[in-house]
Amino acid sequence: MAKSIDSKVLFITTSPRTPEKMIPEIDLLTKHFSGRKWNTETQVAFMELLRNENFFNGFGNNDPAFSARDRINRAPKALGFVQLEPTVQLTAAGNALITARRKEEVFLRQLLKFQIPSPYHKTSEKAASFYVKPYLEILRLIFTLGTLKFDELMIFGLQLTDFRNFDAIVKKIENFRIEREKTAKTYREFRHYCQQNELKEIYRAELAKGDTATRESSVATAKKFLQTKASNMHDYADACIRYLRATGLVSISHIGRSLSILPEKKQDVAFILRTVPREPIAAEDKKAYTDYLCDPAQPPLLTDDRAALIQKITAESPQIEIPDTMPISRLKEMLDDVLLAKKEQIIQTQVAHIKDYKAYDDIQDTFAQIEERDMYDPSLMLEWNVWRGMTMLDGGTIKANLKFDDFGKPMSTAQGNMADIACDYGGFGVTVEVTMASGQKQYEMEGESVCRHLAKLKKESGKEAYCLFVAPTINEACVAHFYGLYHLNISYYGGKSVIVPLPLHVFRKMLEDSFRADSTPDAGRVQAFFEYSRSVAAKSASEQEWYGKVIEKALHWLE
Repeated sequence: MAKSIDSKVLFITTSPRTPEKMIPEIDLLTKHFSGRKWNTETQVAFMELLRNENFFNGFGNNDPAFSARDRINRAPKALGFVQLEPTVQLTAAGNALITARRKEEVFLRQLLKFQIPSPYHKTSEKAASFYVKPYLEILRLIFTLGTLKFDELMIFGLQLTDFRNFDAIVKKIENFRIEREKTAKTYREFRHYCQQNELKEIYRAELAKGDTATRESSVATAKKFLQTKASNMHDYADACIRYLRATGLVSISHIGRSLSILPEKKQDVAFILRTVPREPIAAEDKKAYTDYLCDPAQPPLLTDDRAALIQKITAESPQIEIPDTMPISRLKEMLDDVLLAKKEQIIQTQVAHIKDYKAYDDIQDTFAQIEERDMYDPSLMLEWNVWRGMTMLDGGTIKANLKFDDFGKPMSTAQGNMADIACDYGGFGVTVEVTMASGQKQYEMEGESVCRHLAKLKKESGKEAYCLFVAPTINEACVAHFYGLYHLNISYYGGKSVIVPLPLHVFRKMLEDSFRADSTPDAGRVQAFFEYSRSVAAKSASEQEWYGKVIEKALHWLE
């Protein structure tokens, strides 16, 4: 059944928030439910299986069937990875996503084909006049303007509901930039003023009729209505960026919150914009659309061209000899190998730079911006920057489980089935977990997974292992939970767990002490800190007493 869209701005699927996370869920779904009807019974059964998987961080307790539909009926179905009618089936595109060495090309093809309207997404009378392939046109917008800021995408780019209005949207963004330089307002005030003006124009008819009720709020005032629409625009823009990033074509400046085409990918993007039709397929022709959408070879990309592939490989590695008879499939594998080797070399160079403390000021400055949330995707940046901080402390092999792009920049956070950061100090190991969550949500999201990831390291390494938990603020429930695990011998978690929660400002102080020390702290110093926490936990009368002493020790850990 087609989803009815009421939106007046570009509809962008927001579930899952990080596109890579749909891969294991699609695999799980089709392995267990292929050939079965996608109904309440199978939806509930799917959530029961999913909750027991290590890669799943959610809950889905209140309405399991709705949670299942939210995860599968959105991006996996809309992007052609699964078909749910008449029964659950993995498509050829879905199989390519699961099995491909590099997922970027698979994501790219599917995003370029997503269109509105479609047999999956019909538009209601309330909706804008849709005639667009959203990701294709946003990619064109970035390419045309050179850079596109998050706010420009949110306020103006999402109005590109018809590709024939492309030039008008470009003009709006150019005028926004001109007026921004002339205004006496602060940027925050100017942005709010512009967004409100655009929203009032987009929803002029609704505001005139007083039709301001939303499903998100029972308060039907014009002010609340516009606040809800502004929040939705933010979520759509955020999702659009995350999905475009998964293609490997787009770079984002997290500090400047701006998008650009990677220089090495401009030829690829130019080819796409020149060859992929802008006109959507007729929404009434479901078979034609689904055949096209689910075909993993469509649309053709520059990497499907033999000469272009050879040019890319030799540009990266001129010494490679390529036989004339080598098939395109092997050329693609060769390019993958070359790019992977290049990325690993870039990261190793970064690590050497970090271990020499040459990145200290940048690391501390980035933490300051994270604390102020003055950047795009602070969760990803926190994970990346804590990895840099742990690497700078040295004394071990520090591995970030986040995903890096081909140029060593952070791309997406670690998958749910592994610790954010894994540290090997020879005789022992440390998992590092980070989160921007605070309050009760921090405990609900992180409490169980932190223990599980530590247990996994213990089991796999056969060595003593500890965990460091870093967040801007630490919730009291997490402190109590982690303190209790020092005393509980739980076999599921590999026995008693040594987990030290640290607020970010304390972790930063530990880095500062290391920077100012006469010599780099060794692994013994790191282990001594965790063992101190263990010994204090055994003697403390409460979690508050233990936590207070651990924080005091952390603030003077090298003394």
